[in-house]
Amino acid sequence: MAIYFYWGEDDFALQKAVDKLRESVIDPQWASFNYDKIAADRPEGVMQGLNQAMTPPFGAQRRLVWLCDTTICQQCSEALLGELDSTFSALPDTSVVLLTTRNKPDGRLKSTKLLQRHAEIKEFSLIPPWKEDLIAQQIKQAAFDLGVKLTPEGIDLLLDAVGNDTRLLDSELRKLQLYADSTQKALSAEVVAALVTANTQNSFKLAEAIREGDTGRALALVEDLIARNEPPLVIGATIIGRFRTWLWVKLMTSEGIRDEIAIAKAAEVPNPKRVYILLKEVQSISLQQLQKTLPILLDLEVSLKQGKEAKTTLISKVIELCQILRTLRRP
Repeated sequence: MAIYFYWGEDDFALQKAVDKLRESVIDPQWASFNYDKIAADRPEGVMQGLNQAMTPPFGAQRRLVWLCDTTICQQCSEALLGELDSTFSALPDTSVVLLTTRNKPDGRLKSTKLLQRHAEIKEFSLIPPWKEDLIAQQIKQAAFDLGVKLTPEGIDLLLDAVGNDTRLLDSELRKLQLYADSTQKALSAEVVAALVTANTQNSFKLAEAIREGDTGRALALVEDLIARNEPPLVIGATIIGRFRTWLWVKLMTSEGIRDEIAIAKAAEVPNPKRVYILLKEVQSISLQQLQKTLPILLDLEVSLKQGKEAKTTLISKVIELCQILRTLRRP
């Protein structure tokens, strides 16, 4: 395959894939001659890249043309579409074209359908932070790739520390890799806790502060998250996801269910052993409290999706949630 299309918001994972492709195509000694990175957010940039791709490489090598930040899968004129079609059909074996964008391609466009016919397409989207089972799988795979063995509890702790941040995950795993080189054992939660820098300013910590009814701490976390440009929709989705899990756990136990595997399945918790921790987290919260949070969480989600001012919305809803968790009688 000589044409690649990478898209998604996970900049770190996408860049790693770009580096891997470049290493497989370009001889480092010829990189200055046969490697081009061209901004493709305008038609002129795309045309420049297509022309460069048709140029023979220097030496007995291959040429890589990277068209970054392309918008052809959001809008593409008929003239540019024609140029893409003719270039893709006649691309020499010595050239490789890579197109990247953070935006999801519009499947209705002819340009997207053209890429579907000619290119290898890879998605690099961030896993939603509330889908802990998928993040746990991602951590397992990343750890395996680096030769780091982790116990299930170690994976859980790392999940809490890094969330869906693949750049931070890679950084922490490389620290663990240095320690793992001296032992053949899977690294326990205690070892991970000693070596990993927990990110205290994340949406998971915000959900915990709300659960504890700690309004001051929760509002401080909102301020920090907004200051760090954490997407409001991600913050809201994480809070909603955590409370959904707590509600399921509390609901199951209130019905007399004690089987950790059954609870984990219902609550979509990847590691059944984690249920023990969740049970402790909801021990002092009533089912009534959790049920009363639902309309507020729904209103939070709707307001953020409608584009209402994020900081004001988050602050008001966090205060409402903390009041419920703090004032209602606990068993």
